[in-house]
Amino acid sequence: VCGCCGRCRPRYKRLVDNIFPEDPKDGLVKSDMEKLTFFAVSAPEKLDRIGEYLAERLSRDVVRHRYGYVVIAMEALDQLLMACHSQSIKPFVESFLHMVAKLLESKEPDLQVLGTNSFVKFANIEEDTPSYHRRYDFFVSQFSAMCHSTHEDTETRTRIRVAGIRGLQGVVRKTVNDELQAIIWEPQHMDKLIPSMLFNMQDNDDLD
Repeated sequence: VCGCCGRCRPRYKRLVDNIFPEDPKDGLVKSDMEKLTFFAVSAPEKLDRIGEYLAERLSRDVVRHRYGYVVIAMEALDQLLMACHSQSIKPFVESFLHMVAKLLESKEPDLQVLGTNSFVKFANIEEDTPSYHRRYDFFVSQFSAMCHSTHEDTETRTRIRVAGIRGLQGVVRKTVNDELQAIIWEPQHMDKLIPSMLFNMQDNDDLD
């Protein structure tokens, strides 16, 4: 890409690109992440575009199995979510949850756990204005399925199940924090939540 084309790219894209090192093993470029965060806080109206572009990059890296870059993208999303609290965060949250969902749908246990960890962090954030239209049906279903993991490796199976339990706890916490508890108590959710918890309690008893 020529220098001119690079300069013609929107600033938010250049800032996002700069947080990714040439070698993913080097991790998030912290100095450039600070610049991206400052930009996002100073120009919250750009948050949705930042989220969409990060989601675009992450989706591409998941497909290409470039998981080191996936981890970096999620770390950036987590940090932006923690730093930005404004009316403009709602579209960003939608991009964030879309990415979490993509990781949870992955067949890679490490990505499922990564997505769960990000969701749990999100669940602990109190948004300035709760989004009453947001539904968590997918997350209840996905975390419940993880609670029933039958992965052939015992240690991996346990990791996935524990992540599923943490995810369900996060969904409950988020809906209560956002005063949406009426939604979580709906039968279609409770019919998945309770059996998932009991299944793992029984499994632990069997191991004892």
